[in-house]
Amino acid sequence: MPQRVFISDCEGPISKNDNAFELAVHFIPNGARFFGLLSRYDDVLADIVRRPGYSAGYTLKLIAPFLKAYGATNESITLYCRNNMLLVRDARISLERIRSIIPAYIVSTSYSQYIEALCTVLGIPKEHTFSTCLNLDAQSLSTEETRRLQALQEEILSLPSIEIPEDAERLEDLSSSSQRTIARLDTIFWEEFPKTTAGRILLEVRPVGGVEKARVVADITMTLVTSLDAVFYVGDSITDAEILRIVKDSGGVAVSFNGNRYAVEKAEISVLSDSLLAVAILAEIFAERGRDGVLELVKKETPDSFMNLMQIAQSSSTSLPEVSVITPTNLGQIARKSIAFRREVRGEAIAALG
Repeated sequence: MPQRVFISDCEGPISKNDNAFELAVHFIPNGARFFGLLSRYDDVLADIVRRPGYSAGYTLKLIAPFLKAYGATNESITLYCRNNMLLVRDARISLERIRSIIPAYIVSTSYSQYIEALCTVLGIPKEHTFSTCLNLDAQSLSTEETRRLQALQEEILSLPSIEIPEDAERLEDLSSSSQRTIARLDTIFWEEFPKTTAGRILLEVRPVGGVEKARVVADITMTLVTSLDAVFYVGDSITDAEILRIVKDSGGVAVSFNGNRYAVEKAEISVLSDSLLAVAILAEIFAERGRDGVLELVKKETPDSFMNLMQIAQSSSTSLPEVSVITPTNLGQIARKSIAFRREVRGEAIAALG
């Protein structure tokens, strides 16, 4: 029997933060709208335009020069991450249970400073995590470049919002105002930036998202001398969509935990819960009986009996988890429920991000 392994995204399944969004809010003026606009741009390039060489999660690349321009440093980011960690309920006990029975890894688009802080809080070996390296101290910005970046940030804020219809498949499916915003952002990031220090900062940040997550998971399976059908993967956003699809198609277990529509569409199992112990229970069944055992449990268990399992596992949650197998028939209903629950758990601003 191949070695089974648990692999999870961080923000969403393990913590409530969206660290990059929160850093933008903390360091950049009007950072919430600024990050939200670039996040939508990221969704368009990754999911609709499918720009060559571009992957979901590159918002962390796009905002890096602006963090630098507004005074963020490696030390200030590390300090912020340490002081603003928000864990999902029962995250610590859940990961302890999982790690006691099978190897467990975190593969996150988050900046490495945040993941290192999480490792300290949860006692997770750093070598079992993969994240986006951010070194803002490696490059220096001149006063002129700093002012130019700050002026560009103000210009970006003045651009119309990007609205993405659910059925959008081409850039032409977006409104004309959204297309104008995308065209201007294309010029800024892919024509103007390469000639500047900001372009070097952009080039050095290589987010672990989308295709990169899939590569990391493949590397983990090679290291453990196992296969993708032995992977239990948990994700919640567009950066997890590709690896959720690959794991599901390979016969592993692909779980959307309070996921947005990108995650739900690619996963096989949906978990709606304020507690990670619902996932830990499924992971324990997977370690013992594989994918068939997980599907049997999800199809068989009533909400009450699943809650009994959580109480036996010492969950501090008082609400029932909703665990479902995702099918073409119920996909739309589950996606709507998951998006609504996601808003309750993580807040409107973070839940709206891809």
